[in-house]
Amino acid sequence: MQIWVDGDACPNAVKEILYRAAQRLRLPLTLVANHVLRTPPSPFIKSMLVPAGFNVADDRIVGLISAGDLVVTGDIPLAAAVLAKGAHALNPRGELYHPDTIAERLTMRNFMDELRGSGVETGGPAPLGPRDRQNFANQLDRLLASAANSR
Repeated sequence: MQIWVDGDACPNAVKEILYRAAQRLRLPLTLVANHVLRTPPSPFIKSMLVPAGFNVADDRIVGLISAGDLVVTGDIPLAAAVLAKGAHALNPRGELYHPDTIAERLTMRNFMDELRGSGVETGGPAPLGPRDRQNFANQLDRLLASAANSR
């Protein structure tokens, strides 16, 4: 299993959790972004710089993942593409996306996008809090333990 991170919008607190997990379990972790990301020195952790542009990082991730990999993203269209390739998708708040509910999530995301496009104020997500970080860490641990047990 390899861990891929949609690094453009991933909160630093979540990156720190991922760095510790990758180091502890000796798993390859790659952050993909259109700007330079600083990563801790480790043979397991690297960043990949992609050109700026709409969905360039997302497209690179989808092109590189394999079934069973994990992608950390809050981007629902990216999560849908990841699930279609047989990989896992986890958002930074600890929600594991599922193939049976991703179409509904995508529909709601598109609806909200249309509302915002027509000028309706929809607000944004609340700031990432301690409970979100704990939920993420717990879900990550469960997912990685399950992957280790299936090997």
